[in-house]
Amino acid sequence: MRRARWLCGHCRYEVSVTAGTILQDSHLSLTIWFRAMWQLTSQKNGISALGLQRVLGLGSYKTAWAMLHKLRRAMVRPGRDRLSGTVEVDEAYWGAEESGLIGRLAVNKAIIAVAVEEDGRRIGRVRLQTIPNLTQAILHGFIAASVEPGSKVRTDGFKSYLGLNGYTHQRQVQTEQPEEEHVLPRVHRVIGLLKRWLMGTHQGAVSAEHLDDYLNEFTFRFNRRTSASRGKLFYRLAQQAVQMEPVPFAKLVKPQPVGPGGVK
Repeated sequence: MRRARWLCGHCRYEVSVTAGTILQDSHLSLTIWFRAMWQLTSQKNGISALGLQRVLGLGSYKTAWAMLHKLRRAMVRPGRDRLSGTVEVDEAYWGAEESGLIGRLAVNKAIIAVAVEEDGRRIGRVRLQTIPNLTQAILHGFIAASVEPGSKVRTDGFKSYLGLNGYTHQRQVQTEQPEEEHVLPRVHRVIGLLKRWLMGTHQGAVSAEHLDDYLNEFTFRFNRRTSASRGKLFYRLAQQAVQMEPVPFAKLVKPQPVGPGGVK
């Protein structure tokens, strides 16, 4: 029997230990993958593909890029708990400035739906997801997927949030107030941190079609920001990586479009 293979005691078929995981079909050793996981989780602000290529001595930028995007997919656990209690919900945009457009109008920018859980005066857990538009069906779908029914959902006065069923909807109209007095202070703080991270660690070089992978990483980091042990973050990522289904490179390059409800 070849090394790093499981052997079926009944049919004697050999299968790789990484089969059925995010690491399937990789020609890199598990040691390299573990080093990549450590680099990704031990750095406070993460690492770029160029940085990972340099640290691991990889011969190809494409290999480093694919490793990071596969690991980012594993940073969101399937069936994770939804937010609860009081949750602020709003939208953000990512992309180049578009002249002549005001308010919520956007043509080429990516739209990000953001939900932030209250934790007293502090920020609790977050959920972020790109969405195709700002219709009522899409925004209500995002809330349903992200927030536990019966929770209090606080939004601004945008009309697409009207008619929200299954939640206590607290709708507050934003007037001309200083940023620190915004009706959704927690969600705006998270949006600011997200954009600073994208512009810092990744130099703003994040395309709309791959933005969800970066949102996964930001969510993973933010929701574990109080963890005192980098080792626990490494363990959690490794644990989730072996529970994720394989993602072929073709799907990384051209991810599936966002469907109704903001869910892929």
